[in-house]
This record gives sequence, C-alpha cells and structure tokens, in this order.
Amino acid sequence: MEHVIQHFRKEEQPFIEKVIGWQREVEDRFSPKLCDFLDPRERFIVHSIIGQSGELLVKSEGGFLEAERQRLLIYPNYFEPTFEDYQITICSIHYPSKFIQLKHPDVLGALLSIGLGRSKFGDIHIDGETIQFAVAKEVEEYVKVNLTSIGKAKVRVESIKDASNLIQMVEEWVDKSYTVASMRLDVILATVMNLSRQKSQALILAGKVKVNWSVREDTSFEIQEGDIISARGFGRLKVLMTEGRTKKDKIRLQIGRLEQK
Repeated sequence: MEHVIQHFRKEEQPFIEKVIGWQREVEDRFSPKLCDFLDPRERFIVHSIIGQSGELLVKSEGGFLEAERQRLLIYPNYFEPTFEDYQITICSIHYPSKFIQLKHPDVLGALLSIGLGRSKFGDIHIDGETIQFAVAKEVEEYVKVNLTSIGKAKVRVESIKDASNLIQMVEEWVDKSYTVASMRLDVILATVMNLSRQKSQALILAGKVKVNWSVREDTSFEIQEGDIISARGFGRLKVLMTEGRTKKDKIRLQIGRLEQK
C-alpha cells in the first residue's frame, strides 16, 4: 500500500485514509459500500488503492451520461450492481424563466445553502431555461422541501422519471504540446491559456484557479502529471504527459484543453 500512497500529495492523505477505511469495511462485512458523489481525482485515488485488491471491485455512476461527479460503489466480486444501487435521482428546477436567468453558481450556491455538503450533489446541467441536477436519493425529499428559492426567484424542484429528458453535455478536449520553464501553477496557466505571468498570478491569488477541484492560491504550487487545472472564465486543462526536456532544459508537456463554450 505504501508504494501507492507515495504517489499522492500530502494533503490527500486524509482522503486516502478514508478510502482505506471503506476498503476494510467492505472486506469485513463482505457487502457493498456506497459513497457520496466524488470528483474524478477522488475516484482516481479510490481506483488506485482498491484496484490493488482482487476480491473487491469499484464502479461509479453519475446519473447523467459521462457525468463529472459520480457516486462510487465498492463491492465484493460476487455482487452485480444495478443503477438502483447507486441511489441517484435527477431533479429539475422550475422557476419564472421569463423574468430571471439562473447560472451554475446561482444553483450550486442555493443547493449548498440548505445545509447539505457538495458531496450530496452530482453534476448541474443548464441548457437555456432548463436546469437539472443529480442528487443522492437519501436527501431528495429534503431538497424538495427546503430548496424554495434561488436568489429572489421562487423555485420548485421535481424529480425526472424519463431518462430521455435529461440534458446531455458534450465536451471536446483538444490535445497539444507545450514547453514550460517549470511545473509551477502560474507558469503552466500562463503558457497554456496564453496569459501574461502577472495575469495568471492575479487569477490564482484571487481564488479563481482550481487544481483537481480544490482552490489553489499559491502561485508556485507544483503541478504533476494527471492534474486538472481550471481557471474561472478561461476553461479547463489537463496535464496528460511529460515528454522530457528540450535542449534548453525546458519541460515538454502534452496538455488536453477543454474550451469554454
């Protein structure tokens, strides 16, 4: 296990310990363990740790097709999970769309304001006036009762029964090679997003940049292969691979970039 853990950052240690606890729970009880919604980095950690065990399997589901946030099921190899085992409901939000426009931060802020953590909610999809979100089934009724407004708009939450009515978000990643002087967050952000170093540092210090879904305000934060960086207003990128160094000792990177639409 130690050779797996050493590949992760120190601040990820508490989550790793939680995953090891989940693993032991399933091994002891020999019954499935359903986790809350996890982001891709968290799911990667789970697969890296529990993937070492032949008796346990891991699968995830987010409700939406190719959802970013998904509930994860850890289970003995005899068990065959179905969609119902993930306990996910997709809900829609009805509001006076003729008079107000709601955006992703508005919806997320309202969901978190009713006393539930982010882990109880999956993806939020918005297409014009239509708003849908994934929620853990165990808190579905609580959300319906307590989410009555977003900002000044009165809202009503309903569960969606027909999967054909779900909003499907299409993402297109473009891969490209870059050379950077170092693996610092501000350097990579400036290079890939075509920003000045000062602009990239200002974004980071303002709390507008996330690495693996966590806000990073340290401009010198060291980026690693596999990290996903998002900057508010500039889209998202992933460090796919380090390809060695140039003759001038710069680092050659393969980067995937998701453009904002």
